[in-house]
Amino acid sequence: MMRRRTTLLTGCTALVLALGATACGGGPVSAGGGDKALSGQTVTVAGVWSGTEQKNFQKVLDAFTEKTGAKTQFTSTGDNVSTVVGSKIEGGNAPDVVMVPQVGVVQQFAKNDWLKPLSKTAQQSVDANFAPVWKNYGSVDDTLYGLYFKAAHKSTVWYSPDALAQAGVEPPKSYDDMLKAGQTVSDSGLAAFSVAGQDGWTLTDWFENVYLSQAGPEKYDALATHKLKWTDASVVEALTTLGKLFKDKQLIAGGQKGALNTDFPGSVEKVFGPKPEAGMVYEGDFVAGVARDQFGKSIGEDANFFPFPAVGGGKAPVVSGGDAAVVLKDGKNQKAGMALLEYLATPEAAAVWAEAGGFLSPNKNVDLASYGDDVTRATAKSLVSAGDSNSVRFDMSDQAPAAFGGTKGAGEWKLLQDFLRDPSDPKATAAKLEAAAAKAYEGQG
Repeated sequence: MMRRRTTLLTGCTALVLALGATACGGGPVSAGGGDKALSGQTVTVAGVWSGTEQKNFQKVLDAFTEKTGAKTQFTSTGDNVSTVVGSKIEGGNAPDVVMVPQVGVVQQFAKNDWLKPLSKTAQQSVDANFAPVWKNYGSVDDTLYGLYFKAAHKSTVWYSPDALAQAGVEPPKSYDDMLKAGQTVSDSGLAAFSVAGQDGWTLTDWFENVYLSQAGPEKYDALATHKLKWTDASVVEALTTLGKLFKDKQLIAGGQKGALNTDFPGSVEKVFGPKPEAGMVYEGDFVAGVARDQFGKSIGEDANFFPFPAVGGGKAPVVSGGDAAVVLKDGKNQKAGMALLEYLATPEAAAVWAEAGGFLSPNKNVDLASYGDDVTRATAKSLVSAGDSNSVRFDMSDQAPAAFGGTKGAGEWKLLQDFLRDPSDPKATAAKLEAAAAKAYEGQG
């Protein structure tokens, strides 16, 4: 069971427990002390977020300012964080803190000697508030550099309750039952699934859930680090399983061509928009934000999810993604930057965004009451419980070198789009994936 603790601590107890500060003894306090110790300083922060996500993160930064007096300045990098940050470092304009969305990029930054290890205070908070798996993903060669502040639960299948009710089907418990339910939905007049094939990253998420359940966590870990080749029989089996879905024109809205012309927001629209074309869409918990904010759906009533079901005899998968905060050595205000990380490590900081919505925290001491609806609370509980049991696995493509796992029109993204277009030869696709992976890992050094 997930351990819970009330987020809203008060007075000196809050400072000592949440921040390891010495506020009660009259000594200096770290982030969150509330004595404006960082007044006059500015922390520059870079991350991929824009739009609503950026606005909600700004609320967290504003809470940090309220406590410490330090101003903050956020810059959106777009998807290619490593290139943008590298350019800023070369130009002598490095941000103090970067929110990094990929394990592989944290590792790259550390190997480039760009990162400061987390302070003792931040490390103590990580030990107290996070499952070891998150510490592992934030560490390189046993040194902790990254603090996972925002997480994504990528093992959720979202559906229209009306669509399933009209078809007379219940949320399925197995992958085979999900395909059978999809056929029944299709027979009732809607396609079963909306697939965002235009965005290659969604296809990697499909593969990872099938692979983790079917092949198991040990092989998942080995494939994620390229200790297992993509030509392994387990990869071919997972592609074969996925191919059964991809090639069934009844199951996918618009067929393969339609899927390849559908981006992620469009895939959500096809289920929850004004003219539904499908009953279900697979993607992470962030589907809820699009359904609610863009299409006015009430989460839990007009839009709901079931866990990505177990494949074959495997266990139901829990795949996660996340954004890790790191402090750059070349930043002009490293001390204040580290103070921000110390604040982000607290349940209090996570609760700010949790209350704003569109957010999950891997911090196991965030009060579930901070989340705005029962569906989000259930998703957050599932994610944290999986972390406690060590059954959660980080997005595989995000662990790979960007050339293989994170580049539009290249590597795994492109090859899985090609496989969606023609899923007839899983073995040949596995060979292409291995060739691309080998090249990318060799290039990484």
